[in-house]
Amino acid sequence: MARIISSPYIGYLIVQQDYGLALCGCVVFGLTDALDGYIARKYNMQSFVGSIIDPAADKVLMTTLTIALAYSGLLPTVLAGVIVGRDVALSLAAFVVRWATLPGPKTLRRYFDLSIPSVEVRPTVISKWNTALQLVLMSATLVAPVCGVPADWPALVALQWATGATTVVSGLGYLVSKDAVHRLTKAEVAKRIPKPHILPKKKH
Repeated sequence: MARIISSPYIGYLIVQQDYGLALCGCVVFGLTDALDGYIARKYNMQSFVGSIIDPAADKVLMTTLTIALAYSGLLPTVLAGVIVGRDVALSLAAFVVRWATLPGPKTLRRYFDLSIPSVEVRPTVISKWNTALQLVLMSATLVAPVCGVPADWPALVALQWATGATTVVSGLGYLVSKDAVHRLTKAEVAKRIPKPHILPKKKH
């Protein structure tokens, strides 16, 4: 949740050309995210809500970085549009799929109840590559001005083209892949809905 709240501030730092402090903030976010994941796995603290919030926090941060870097002239506007446009399109599609697969009765309260799962999104191979490339690109683009590297450095430009290509392909992949979105069966939904904790009755 801290990443979602603090992401606009990171974007503000980039727009104000305070790249060093923005980079430090991103490093702190990365380390805390890794630590949270380690603790959750080690002590078996994973939850369905957490599986939604964590990727959402990462996406908010990545979107903020994309827009701020493009605004500052460090990232091509067309590439930023492709990245953000893909995410917006997938988000809108997710809203539609969520409603279509929500177990009845369908109400707005149940729709926004994250403890009631209905579908499972399975990232494709190209999507995983794209996520990695986006992360590397945003990091490299933010590091470049700190180290005095020009925005048109050939290696950075090549990374931009690779990221743009995989962004388009991965977006189309979710439309054509049969395994990318899995509709949960009633049995799978029942297993994932948290059961209320019932206290044992006191013996008199």
